[in-house]
Amino acid sequence: MSAALTVTTDVQPCACLRGPWTLAHYAELVRTVVPPTASVNSLDASGLTALDTAGAALLVKLLGAASLCRILPDATGLSAERQALLLAVANAMASREPPPPAESRWTDGLARLGERVLDVWRQLVLLLGFMGLTLSTLAVSILKPRRWRITALVAQMHQCGLNAVPIVALLTFLVGAVVAFLGATVLANFGATIYTVDLVAYSFLREFGVLLTAILLAGRTASAFTAQLGSMKVNEELDALRTQGLDPIELLVLPRLLALVLTLPLLTFIAMLSGMAGGAAVSLLSLDISLAQYLAIVQLVPVQHFLVGMGKAPLFALLIALIGCLEGFKVGGSAQSVGEHTTSSVVQSIFVVILLDAIAALFLMEMDW
Repeated sequence: MSAALTVTTDVQPCACLRGPWTLAHYAELVRTVVPPTASVNSLDASGLTALDTAGAALLVKLLGAASLCRILPDATGLSAERQALLLAVANAMASREPPPPAESRWTDGLARLGERVLDVWRQLVLLLGFMGLTLSTLAVSILKPRRWRITALVAQMHQCGLNAVPIVALLTFLVGAVVAFLGATVLANFGATIYTVDLVAYSFLREFGVLLTAILLAGRTASAFTAQLGSMKVNEELDALRTQGLDPIELLVLPRLLALVLTLPLLTFIAMLSGMAGGAAVSLLSLDISLAQYLAIVQLVPVQHFLVGMGKAPLFALLIALIGCLEGFKVGGSAQSVGEHTTSSVVQSIFVVILLDAIAALFLMEMDW
């Protein structure tokens, strides 16, 4: 007898099963059985010869988990074992059924916005707590020179600072050239091409030097910190350190934090010089401004603009290092989590750097500094 499902409508819709409903006949069942068009109120399994999990799952798909659970107690010709199998499969599939889509309302958008704001607040609180923990550990370590990690500090300075010099210098040189080109294009209309030098000098001393360097290190160094610490957490190396009585903050975070705080101002200074060198190259080759004129104009720029740019560097370095290390400690136990938190650290670092730079620019403008 071939497997089949028929629905009779003499008194009330009744699903009649016949033949084997097993994995061996699954392809035939899928090809021949037609889902009922009406709601079934009873089940007749007198003609059912065999049943396994595959057949039960197909029956649940045809009749619906809720409908099958409702009519199973009154089913005829169904043994207790088969009834238990159908009930177990129906309950398992019912738990995996997606909820019906809810109607989109404007309050749902407000709820999602509130969740985002709450997530940002929690992240901010977590970052401030991690900052306090790190700074307190640093204060304790400073008083105990035997616990200083000089070798780790020098290694991190080499990786974060020295290895980043070429990319920082090249990028800022090119940006300086672009700024000089754009400035000369606009200022030439007013016969003030000579002020292109001031434009390049002011922009790189106050903003572009530190901002471009911080963004580069946010993408280069913060991601490296997160990936390194995240991989150590996945491999349970952090748990091994704690088991040995070692503090991961003191051993792993402080060398990275101090290295970035020490190297970012140096890289910022290199970025300022490279950016103005790019402007000098454009001025010399395209604007008929000699190198002596260029340097004479740069020397007239007040030193306070240089101090403003350099003063931002340690703060940006502190935040980049803390965000990178914090995201590394938040990594779960999978490679996917490492990738997600690495991306998150880069995005957060760049966002925080640009946000603080904008706030500082507005504040300094109001203070006339």
